[in-house]
Amino acid sequence: MVTPSRVPRWIAHAGPALGAAAGVVALLALLLVLGGFDVGAALSAMVRGAVASPGVFASSTLVRAVPIIIAGLAVALAFRAGILNVGADGQLLGGAAAATAVALALGDTLGPLGIVPVLAAGLVTGAACAAGPAWLRRRFGVLEVITTIMVNFIALNVVSWLVRGPLQEPTRVLPQSAAIPRALELPLLLPGTRLHVGFALAVVLAIVLHRYFTQTAGGFRIRVLGANASAAAVAGRVDTARLSTQVFLWSGALAGLAGAVQVLGVTRALYDNLSPGYGFTAIAVALLAGLHPIGVLVSGTFLGGLAAGAASMQRDAGVPAVLVSVLEAAVILSVVVWRARQHRVVAAA
Repeated sequence: MVTPSRVPRWIAHAGPALGAAAGVVALLALLLVLGGFDVGAALSAMVRGAVASPGVFASSTLVRAVPIIIAGLAVALAFRAGILNVGADGQLLGGAAAATAVALALGDTLGPLGIVPVLAAGLVTGAACAAGPAWLRRRFGVLEVITTIMVNFIALNVVSWLVRGPLQEPTRVLPQSAAIPRALELPLLLPGTRLHVGFALAVVLAIVLHRYFTQTAGGFRIRVLGANASAAAVAGRVDTARLSTQVFLWSGALAGLAGAVQVLGVTRALYDNLSPGYGFTAIAVALLAGLHPIGVLVSGTFLGGLAAGAASMQRDAGVPAVLVSVLEAAVILSVVVWRARQHRVVAAA
């Protein structure tokens, strides 16, 4: 028998997400009844759209989970250091735009090797989108919650301008870029599905980040910084301003990478409204996972499945997809309240 003290920490962190998966079904059924929908037909459509078969699970749920997981890791990294980076959506859009521009400029000249500089463009641009808020935070103490939200709006409008201007497709009819060269598309991970190697990259990033947090001095300094910046500066002799800036930039870089992966793996072009709010969903993913990188894999897959099921439910049963957004908000709020209550109990003990 496994005692509570021997339960792996990543399972303890992923617990709320798994519990939310069970509770969401009951809550969804209640909302469907109140909305006058056929509960059986709606839930059946949701299951078919998310996990009907291994192929559906890979092509719908996991493909939707990839940008959410990578952006969720970006948010978790920043939050672990006490940085409230809520600009992952803008950083993701910046990375997607840069990746598209570099991919179209490169063409087929480098073949599949061109994927490397395209992904690097996403990384660098995501970091650049975080650089402004990071500098304002360090130089003037401006709250990053405000500045990163503003960057979201700026990035959204810049992408809208790009797909109607410099990057618009050759016919100048649609608000989107030309398709990137096929040589630069991410290879499929599973033949016969839409799952691309971006999912493997997300898993590797989660493992690397987990090992960094738990097995390196740098990860320890970040955790101490997030727990108590003053204590980190005094007892740990940590340059908190410099470390915060570095973490902020790496967080933005990861979010930018999510955008580049989404372009190379799924959309294969830059579109207006390319992100349906991946960066904001990433905040929910990170909080559900308790900021644990491996937990982000679980909660990201959970919300990816929820999104896939919502699309199917809207298509096959006529249930508005916005109902699932209400569900997400309710579940996230419940988990946040539950964690806050846990912290109060621990503090009082």
